[in-house]
Amino acid sequence: MRTSTIERKTAETEIALTLNLDGVGTSTIQSGVGFLDHMLVLTTMHGGLDLEVACNGDLETDQHHSVEDIGIALGTAFKEALGTKESIERYASVTVPMDEALATVSMDISGRSFLVYNVAGLKEKIGAFDTELVEEFFLAFTRHAGVTLHINLQYGKNSHHMVESIYKAFGRAIRIAVTKNDRQGIPSTKGIL
Repeated sequence: MRTSTIERKTAETEIALTLNLDGVGTSTIQSGVGFLDHMLVLTTMHGGLDLEVACNGDLETDQHHSVEDIGIALGTAFKEALGTKESIERYASVTVPMDEALATVSMDISGRSFLVYNVAGLKEKIGAFDTELVEEFFLAFTRHAGVTLHINLQYGKNSHHMVESIYKAFGRAIRIAVTKNDRQGIPSTKGIL
């Protein structure tokens, strides 16, 4: 099984995270940030992943450190769980509607970290959640996972639906990109990813 457990402790957060890329979509998420918990549960279920996250962060300051550091831990676990990346699909592009919102997430497990984030029109907050932290989460994930990620929100009116469509598409893109196929070797003309 392709699994990884990460423990990350800083002056701002303490995180324990376990990821199983070959899971069944179960999760136990306790980040201290309710909206992020909801988004990670969606990602896990739609990605067919198993994910456990426990975070004790400096929420009295704000949610930034917890959200970013969970992105770092998830990206690190993702990279570690993939191992050599042999016989994976590598690429995925998924478009997901959520009521009036539509988002596309395209992923390349390339070994190169890059984020394109075309998301406009979000309200400043969804409940107590700062929506600028969505981009921070994905920046942290891509930097530590070694993936290229393009996130394009085509349209939407309700900020919750808009962000939810992104995380669902993200989960489905992961599921496709990490799928093992019958091909042998690394899916790259360079021979490494």
